[in-house]
Amino acid sequence: MIATSQAEIEQLRISGKILAEVLKECIQMVKPGVTTAALDIAAEKGIRDRGGVPVFLNYKPSGASYPYPAALCVTINDEVAHGIPSEDRVIQEGDIVSLDLGVSYNGYVTDAALACIAGEGDEDSKRLLEAARETLKVALSAMKAGAHAEDAGAAVELVAKKYKVAIVEDLGGHGVGKGVHEKPYISNVGTKGKGEILPAGMVLALEPHLTLGKGDIVLEDDQWTYSTLDGSRAAHFEQTIMLTENGCEILTPLL
Repeated sequence: MIATSQAEIEQLRISGKILAEVLKECIQMVKPGVTTAALDIAAEKGIRDRGGVPVFLNYKPSGASYPYPAALCVTINDEVAHGIPSEDRVIQEGDIVSLDLGVSYNGYVTDAALACIAGEGDEDSKRLLEAARETLKVALSAMKAGAHAEDAGAAVELVAKKYKVAIVEDLGGHGVGKGVHEKPYISNVGTKGKGEILPAGMVLALEPHLTLGKGDIVLEDDQWTYSTLDGSRAAHFEQTIMLTENGCEILTPLL
């Protein structure tokens, strides 16, 4: 969406504040022995206790086989996106865990993700998380009113190359605000100065997805979870922003 009034902006800020608070609480819960279902329960309760709605729960985009059955997406190691929480899925020492959450507040939607290592991770896992944080940072820095849609992807490519990690090119950022996924699509690869020009007030969720192997992905049998084709580990961070003349306002203050 394009936020055109102060009232809309305030609603988005509240939505983003709820999301950031809940997601930071959930990421602190990630430890060996914790089930992914426990994280999902905490996320839904945290959102509802603050007056929000877990927008991923029962979300059914075009082409989906069935509605998403949880409030929180929990992806572990080779899983890239949309992992479904379960009582049977127990986090193990050294797992890379990415938590992706969406909140609606009075109909205004924000979307964000955090990643961490459960317990002690190896050096490659630490490198991947450092790369994921930095790619999001440079993507955010590239975005302002008048920027082109490919500017963020161009910045992400440079950082991924520096860290010697791969970009999942089939997934990217997107517009958000009134729905979970809106136009425009923001690729994590691109050429600076290419793509549509983005106006002030545009609300976007930026989310570089990175892997230690190749960037090819496959849809699992549950019809929601995407995993790396080669089994390599993956991670991503995400924030919702609003473009301004001087840069962007981060609506989900996480990092």
